[in-house]
Amino acid sequence: MDIQKTILKQVREARAAALQSALLTTAAKNTALKAMAQALGDQAALILKENAKDVAAAKLSGLAPALIERLTLNESRVRAMALGILDIVKLKDPVGEVMQVSVRPNGLAIKKVRVPIGVVAIIYEARPNVTADCAALCLKSGNAVILKGGKEAIFSNMAIYKILKGALAGTAVPTGALQFITSTDRAAVTELLKMDQWVDLVVPRGGEGLIRFVAEHSRIPVVKHYKGVCHTYVSDKADLKKAAAICFNAKVQRPGVCNAMEKMLVHENVAKVFLPAMIRRLREAGVEIRGDEAVRRIAPDVKKAVAADWHTEYLDLILTVKVVNDVQAAVTHINTYGSRHSDAIVTKDKKEADAFLKGVDSACVYVNASTRFTDGYEFGLGAEVGISTDKLHVRGPMGLEGLTSYKYQVYGNGQIRG
Repeated sequence: MDIQKTILKQVREARAAALQSALLTTAAKNTALKAMAQALGDQAALILKENAKDVAAAKLSGLAPALIERLTLNESRVRAMALGILDIVKLKDPVGEVMQVSVRPNGLAIKKVRVPIGVVAIIYEARPNVTADCAALCLKSGNAVILKGGKEAIFSNMAIYKILKGALAGTAVPTGALQFITSTDRAAVTELLKMDQWVDLVVPRGGEGLIRFVAEHSRIPVVKHYKGVCHTYVSDKADLKKAAAICFNAKVQRPGVCNAMEKMLVHENVAKVFLPAMIRRLREAGVEIRGDEAVRRIAPDVKKAVAADWHTEYLDLILTVKVVNDVQAAVTHINTYGSRHSDAIVTKDKKEADAFLKGVDSACVYVNASTRFTDGYEFGLGAEVGISTDKLHVRGPMGLEGLTSYKYQVYGNGQIRG
């Protein structure tokens, strides 16, 4: 009951603050964001001290190395958080944008205008930078935000939240627009997900288990992606040197994130040329390779892929490889086993590239580039609240525009309906 009362108080405060925030000027919001960025830089030592507690606890509890890597902060990452907020300051404010204007035959003038969503709840795991990124994006777009981080990052998240909240004092942004749920009890998430009277949108960020729990228990609309089973298809029309660099980056650069490559498809005409060196390079970087029978004929010591491998998001240095006979086979495989997140083709053939772009049913589809670019910052959004594989409201990296809805403003001159 105490958890319920506490969260109810917070969501009510957030709702009241959201109504105020929706009226703020861009300049007022940017002033607050600059103060938040400055405060993060000024108090970096405190953040790192609290983060060290989380990392030590994570190691003792046996948390996976990929999750510990996500959790760990250093001076560079704290500085990046502050710079990320300043990047959001530079972005165009979507609130108030007139999306469409029409005049009806009866003289009614109708404007379709962007407005904030209202109160946005972010439920996330492991990555403390989400606290700063999501707070800044939600406040810049005129929303109130309720943050619920995971217990593995509680000290880091609390430190960042308190610093950001303190920076709002003296600015036009109401402090109630930034809320953080301190309880690490799963019951706190369950209670929050019942608050559909006060909260307009939930965005879960984390593992598939968390996202499915939120989607199954929420009374509030949810923007989500369950997992990132991302593919790269190497065509027989590819520049194989570029293909090798792209595939290596997509798998190895940061394997524990949702836009890392989990499956590599290779055309049968280049498999014997491309795969031996590619597999050797990946293994030298610590990657375990699992392959279909065609791959194992080329590299007999590769582990045999089983049915579950094609659906699995490893978030680790593991890669499943398959040989296919054309682009359509690649598209069919991706649409069957992928997660509608991010998929790439490496090819010099425009017609083939177009077929891939049109055929693959994913939020982000690439030609001759790494899937690792599926990221709000890389897309010029400043940062991201999350990546959506849904098709309603928002798809792909979700930035400022994705945090808005719209309303119709209708101007009349005494018209009545007959």
